Amino acid sequence: MATVSLTGTSQQDAATVLGVLRAAFPPDRPAVDVPRTGPGDRLSVWSADFEPTREWSPPEPARLRGPVAATVQGTPVAVDRLFEVLSSAFAVQQWGAASGDQEKEVDLRLGTKE
Repeated sequence: MATVSLTGTSQQDAATVLGVLRAAFPPDRPAVDVPRTGPGDRLSVWSADFEPTREWSPPEPARLRGPVAATVQGTPVAVDRLFEVLSSAFAVQQWGAASGDQEKEVDLRLGTKE
């Protein structure tokens, strides 16, 4: 199991990133549960849990309006699989990482592939 948290992005870009991951792996929520912004000018954080337990096909590159900050946290195998999917669809820069025996966390910056 891995959790993906997205910050610093629009509702549309959050939906794009989570849609790519949903197409590859079962999410923790139904497909109709899409990112929505709350009232006011507060910073929004979108998150979802994924269980990357099956084979997946590489997604087509996806277009983003701007950069998306993503944190992926979970078991090392799950984090690595989500990273592979994100790298297939987006330009990915890794900003940081931490790992232990049972858990791994990576901080990423996602953008549109050129």
